[in-house]
Amino acid sequence: MVDTHEARHCDAAVSHAFSVLGKRWNGMIVDVLGQGELSFVGLRRAVAGISDAVLSDRLTELSEVGLVVRRVEAGPPVAVTYALTDAGSRLVPILNQLGEWADGNLTRR
Repeated sequence: MVDTHEARHCDAAVSHAFSVLGKRWNGMIVDVLGQGELSFVGLRRAVAGISDAVLSDRLTELSEVGLVVRRVEAGPPVAVTYALTDAGSRLVPILNQLGEWADGNLTRR
């Protein structure tokens, strides 16, 4: 007989992944950067509805976990762009699969 009251736990790696990707905007930022590097302004335009402050916070967080790199090119004028790291690039196909799954399985609001 199966004990239906047995304690279950979410996988630690899945929990860690969603602690980053579960935050609003992070998945969309990675998705947009999967199409190529962009400036801050380019990202703000591509991710409709995000504020400058939140975009800055999310880019910092995504950089700290190793998904995004900030590149500064000496000017004049100085140019700052954001791009995916190898780890971030490996996430893009997974996000694409998630989007396909959502299209086929989630009801749109």
